[in-house]
Amino acid sequence: MIRVVCKSKLKPDVNVEEYLKLASEVITESRKEKGCFMYTLHGDINDPTIFATIEEWEDEEALRQHDNSEHVRRIVPELRKRRESTDMNIYKVLI
Repeated sequence: MIRVVCKSKLKPDVNVEEYLKLASEVITESRKEKGCFMYTLHGDINDPTIFATIEEWEDEEALRQHDNSEHVRRIVPELRKRRESTDMNIYKVLI
């Protein structure tokens, strides 16, 4: 099992509601993908411009297919434009 943890901080001038609308579309479509066990978005309780996405995939192949999906290729670049920073880590579940 593969887990992806992505922490993002939005640029100061970004409309948070617009960002969440785009993120919601990616999440909704991703949850339909084969091999997706979980895909959630979390908001920082102290800073409304910090988000964490946590994904859980069956294996690396499922994650690769997700990364090449139409909705990821179309929407994720739009999300990136709105971010000041992004820190992403991919983990293999050990225990």
